[in-house]
Formats: sequence, C-alpha cells, structure tokens
Amino acid sequence: MAGLSPDSPTPTEITVHQQSRMLEVAFSDGARYQIPFELMRVYSPSAEVMGHGPGQEVLQTGKREVSITALAQVGHYAVQPSFSDGHDSGLFSWDYLYKLGSRQQEMWRDYEARVAAAGVSRDAPMSAKAAAGGSCKNH
Repeated sequence: MAGLSPDSPTPTEITVHQQSRMLEVAFSDGARYQIPFELMRVYSPSAEVMGHGPGQEVLQTGKREVSITALAQVGHYAVQPSFSDGHDSGLFSWDYLYKLGSRQQEMWRDYEARVAAAGVSRDAPMSAKAAAGGSCKNH
C-alpha cells in the first residue's frame, strides 16, 4: 500500500453515493473526484486482488453492480470499504484514492485491456481459479 506523503492532498469530504455507485472525494488541493465503486473494487489494494508481487494480480470481473456496504476510516491515512460481494480487506490510503480519481480513465483502459486479453467479459462471474487466487495473466 502506498504510504501518505507529507505533501499529499488529504480528503476534506468523502461521500458515498449508493444510487450512482460512486465515492465522491474532495481533497485539500481543490480536486474533487467521483470514483466508481466498480473501479475501486477491481483495483482494491488488497493482497487478494494485487497479489504479493508483480504478476500475481487477480483479474476481477463481475463487479459492475458492487456496492459499498460500509466505509471505515483507518487512522488519519485511509478508509476501508466493505463491498457487497464480501470483499473488505483493502485499505485505500489518501494517496491511492487520489490516484484512482485522477487517473481513472487510464485505469479503466488498462482494466478493459486486461479483460480483453484474458478473453472474458467485464461482467463475467469470477472463475473458480481467479476466486482462489489465480493470476490474471493468460497461461
């Protein structure tokens, strides 16, 4: 997980929008982002999603309708969402939320490219292999 840099913008407001499935975050530098729950879920900074090193990422699919059921603050540096699919182990630091917001178009393109390369649909249910911790790379 990326740490919080001393000069990093910090959230001044965080709002969970259930109907639109967006987390709205306003930052101290004036930036305001609406981050889709799906993007947060497929890029969760947890070991379950990111693995324990490069090449161990687990491609997440079937997350378009995911919602956030709870959002807990962790110290003065992160939030920990609980998602409707049971995932709740990702700690989203302020730096990481800022990255998700500011780079979401690029991250969506990367995600869609990985889904296409895996030959699956973004809406496909998670495979048993992926759910068990398989890699997102084609074998």
